[in-house]
Amino acid sequence: MKRQICHLIAALSLLAPLSALAAEAGPAVDKAPIDIQDTESIQRGAQIFTNYCLSCHSANAMRYNRLTDIGLSEKQIKENLMFASDKIGDTMHVAMTTSDAKLWLANNPPDLSVEARARGADWLYTYLRSFYRDDTRPTGWNNVMFDKVAMPHVLAAWQGDQVLQETKGPDGVVAQKLVLVKPGTMTKLENGRARTAEFDQRMADLTNYLVFMGEPAQVKRQEIGYGVLMFLCLLLLPMAYFLKKEFWRDIH
Repeated sequence: MKRQICHLIAALSLLAPLSALAAEAGPAVDKAPIDIQDTESIQRGAQIFTNYCLSCHSANAMRYNRLTDIGLSEKQIKENLMFASDKIGDTMHVAMTTSDAKLWLANNPPDLSVEARARGADWLYTYLRSFYRDDTRPTGWNNVMFDKVAMPHVLAAWQGDQVLQETKGPDGVVAQKLVLVKPGTMTKLENGRARTAEFDQRMADLTNYLVFMGEPAQVKRQEIGYGVLMFLCLLLLPMAYFLKKEFWRDIH
C-alpha cells in the first residue's frame, strides 16, 4: 500500500510542471492553410517576399534560379523578382551590410532561409497577422506572438490597424483579443465586424513560400519517394507471389 502511495505521489510530481506549463501557455496559434503543391500560391508569396521582406531580411540559402521549380521562367524572375542582384544564380542577399543594419535598426534582421523549419508554418502564419498598435514601442507596433518585437508592421497598409484588448475573467485568467479598428486595402469593417479574408490569403501565400524556401526540393523529393514505392511494389509483389507458390507447392 505504501509503495502504491509513493508511486502516486511521484506521478503527481511529474504532472505538476506540465500543469504549470499549460497555465503559462502562449497565445493560440492558427492553422496555416498552406499547400506546397499550389505553385500559384507560392509564386504570389515569392512576389511578396522579394518586394517587402527582402529589403531587410536575407535568404542566403536560397538562389533565385530555384524559383524555376515553381513554374517561373528565368525571364520572369529577372524582370519581376530580382532587385538586389543581376545574376540568376545568386542567393537572395540584401544590399544592407551588418554594420549598417545595427546602426539603423539596432539589430541585424535574421536570415529567413529556414525560418519556416525553425518556427513552423502555423507560427509564421499567425505572427504575420498578429501585429497591433503599441505606442510604447519605438516602431509603434508590437506582436502577440513575439512580444516587444523590433520589426515594424511593413504590411500595415494592407491589414490596417489592430489594437490588443485584454479582459480578465472571473477565474483571473486574462484573455487577449486583436480588434481591427482601422481597415487597410485588404480588410474591411462591416457593421463592426472585420473582414480579413483577402489579407489572410496573402499571408497564407507568403507562408507557403517560406515553407517552400526552407526546402525547395521537398515536392520533387516526395514525387521521387512515391515513384520508388511504386517500383518496389511492382517488384516485390510478384516476387512474394512466386515465393509463396514455391514454399507451398508440396501442400497445394
